[in-house]
Amino acid sequence: QPRTGKLAVMACRNLVSTNMGVRFRVPLQKLHPLSRAIHHRYSGNSNPQRPPHRTAARYFTSMSRLPMRPPKPPPGSGGRSYQQQRNFWVARLAARLLKLRYLLLGTAVGGGYTAKKTYEEWKDMLEQIDFGKLEKENKELRKVVLQKDDKGIHQRKVKKSLIDLYSEVLDILSDYDANYNTQDHLPRVVVVGDQSAGKTSVLEMIAQARIFPRGSGEMMTRSPVKVTLSEGPHHVALFKDSGREFDLTKEEDLAALRHEIELRMRKSVKEGQTVSSETISLSVKGPGIQRMVLVDLPGVISTVTTGMASDTKETIFSISKAYMQNPNAIILCIQDGSVDAERSIVTDLVSQMDPQGKRTIFVLTKVDLAEKNLASPSRIQQIVEGKLFPMKALGYFAVVTGKGSSGESIESIKDYEEDFFQNSRLLRDGMLKAHQVTTKNLSLAVSDCFWKMVRESVEQQADVFKASRFNLETEWKNNYPRLRELDRNELYEKVKNEILDEVISLSQVTPQHWEAILQKKLWERVSTHVIENIYLPAAQTMDSGTFNTTVDIKLKQWTDKQLPHKALEVAWETLQEEFARFMAEYRGKDQDDIFDKLKEAVKDESIKRHKWNERAMDSLRVIQHNALEDRSITDKPQWDAAIQFMEETLQSRLKDTESVIRDMVGPDWKQRWLNWKNRTPDQVRHIRNETKNELERLLKLHDDHTAYLANDEVTTVRKNLEGRGVEVDPVLIKDTWHQLYRRHFLQKALSHCNLCKRGFYYYQRHFVDSELECNDVVLFWRIQRMLVITANTLRQQLTNTEVRRLEKNVKEVLDDFGEDMEKKTQLITGRRVQLAEDLSKTC
Repeated sequence: QPRTGKLAVMACRNLVSTNMGVRFRVPLQKLHPLSRAIHHRYSGNSNPQRPPHRTAARYFTSMSRLPMRPPKPPPGSGGRSYQQQRNFWVARLAARLLKLRYLLLGTAVGGGYTAKKTYEEWKDMLEQIDFGKLEKENKELRKVVLQKDDKGIHQRKVKKSLIDLYSEVLDILSDYDANYNTQDHLPRVVVVGDQSAGKTSVLEMIAQARIFPRGSGEMMTRSPVKVTLSEGPHHVALFKDSGREFDLTKEEDLAALRHEIELRMRKSVKEGQTVSSETISLSVKGPGIQRMVLVDLPGVISTVTTGMASDTKETIFSISKAYMQNPNAIILCIQDGSVDAERSIVTDLVSQMDPQGKRTIFVLTKVDLAEKNLASPSRIQQIVEGKLFPMKALGYFAVVTGKGSSGESIESIKDYEEDFFQNSRLLRDGMLKAHQVTTKNLSLAVSDCFWKMVRESVEQQADVFKASRFNLETEWKNNYPRLRELDRNELYEKVKNEILDEVISLSQVTPQHWEAILQKKLWERVSTHVIENIYLPAAQTMDSGTFNTTVDIKLKQWTDKQLPHKALEVAWETLQEEFARFMAEYRGKDQDDIFDKLKEAVKDESIKRHKWNERAMDSLRVIQHNALEDRSITDKPQWDAAIQFMEETLQSRLKDTESVIRDMVGPDWKQRWLNWKNRTPDQVRHIRNETKNELERLLKLHDDHTAYLANDEVTTVRKNLEGRGVEVDPVLIKDTWHQLYRRHFLQKALSHCNLCKRGFYYYQRHFVDSELECNDVVLFWRIQRMLVITANTLRQQLTNTEVRRLEKNVKEVLDDFGEDMEKKTQLITGRRVQLAEDLSKTC
């Protein structure tokens, strides 16, 4: 064995020797990298300028060239070959170093001008950046992150401490029921006290950092702040919903933390309120910190000052009572020692919530000021012995939390506190005991009491929540046996997919259906204007040229001002109705009615956000104008279709007119006997009926009478009626005439329409025949053609653009609603939803 050891040593020396490796061409490439490292680090004969040996495994990139195989030295070259090879490696190393220098320092040393030019170009591009696109990408990224978080996808799982797990349980319970109606009796340390009594300062001394915003006499604590304290190697703080760590040893991080806490407090306060019950969760870790969970509450006030909500005092009392009524909560009652005990408000509140004092710890702050200002030191002794205030407590402590300056550090406050109590007359004369003073002793006592409460109550509370879970599961099985337990977020995802499917169905509507409903609705919208304002005024003339001139002028005015707007209104209403129809038809026997409010809200919000393309109106106006300008009917089917369209329109108007006349004069004897209809008192007096008969005789005498009744004709009709004993008002005569003449005109127009059925040949050959001048048929053909072309144009706009834009709006609304928990809570309601929410939180 010694011989073997010597041989091994000699072999190692041979391997380490550089000259041996080159002279005998030892294959150094096959050495292990670790041996190579040892060789270069500890070899005494190695040349420091010599490039390092390369291993067999090399990495090549596009920036490097494949190595050239060095030629074998000729026999007998000896040292000269070694020198050449050495020079080759030195040159290669120099080239590599130059390339590395260029890659690392090229832009900094030689590329100053290029960098400046690049910066100028980048600065000019700032105005061209599409911030809307960036915002959309940010929203999509946030959506992906939220989905990953919902699915529980985490890159790294960190083992949490016991106090962190306990704090998470309290957060979950706080979210589960903010009003503590779920019998949440898990321990926590509740810090209460009058405003400016030093609550926040005591908590900062326990946390060993100035972490809270401060204000001289101003209310700074506007919402409960839950602080989870735990021991750790670094003094840091972080919020429950944020991954940023604040280094509490750096003043800039402390300032940022105080600013963030203040922002969160103000954000949690609703409009018109001063304080909020929403809890802010904060974790503080550091060396020597006692493990516990404290809740800093807003200070109790006696007077509501200007600028506060009128119910601020009652709100603070209700928040404090909500936390203190927990039978396992430790009440840390903070009392200002520098003010008179009779001015204390919080002591009465604490004595009401814990009359026996089994879970109350009393803390007297500002003892230095109390000793300085009070004439009788025994009064402080009475306070810490529990003989002055009408309340009981487990323990009494006296602390000093600084000189009142916000710029003091924790270390300086500790030193000041220790110096004060060492020299204090209260401690020296035995009025205070050593274990009752300093925040360090207070922190140890509160921590011991906290964990004692946890050990005594955690199993009991676990059983309570197990029973609650069983009750919820039983209720679900009995009421919803065939439904899955879907909480509000899961239900929202389900209905979101349903709504998107319904919107996609809009793209499956056939072009024929779109054009049919568009044409029908558009004619319903414009028919009154066409008949009353275009056709009837133009038809009063007997001259063909005047008729066409009047029609052209009125059509031009109509097209320029009203028609495109009406058409787009019809198209938009049609899109809304079809969207609502598909959402209504999608409801089947399996449709869940808890989604109705959400679907209605999504539909209304999507329609509210949708704006029709503004450029569509101009193009539509040109198309409609060109359609109405055309008067050339090319074939007989078009002529017949126009006549049919005219007949249907006039018959509909005639039917409406006869209905109005019937309502004016009342039912005749046939209707009275067959339909059991009676006349009104005005109709019974036969005033309308007599007026109607008189005006009908006038129309028979003058078949080509104009639309307006002259004043002398009104007088003649009135005198004729008076001769028969009927007193009638001239206004009634004119109203009756308007309806009778309208019926007379429509009947004549229908008769003329029947004559024009055989007039296409005359129209095509341009024959002049006064009886077959069918200009009104041409007018209705122009209107009908305009309706067809407009419906076709609107259909193309709908299917090519507007339906897709509506789908986009629906998706955006669903995304916005999905990020708004308050909105989802408002729209997805019901006992089933609440039960599923409770089950998901108690599992």
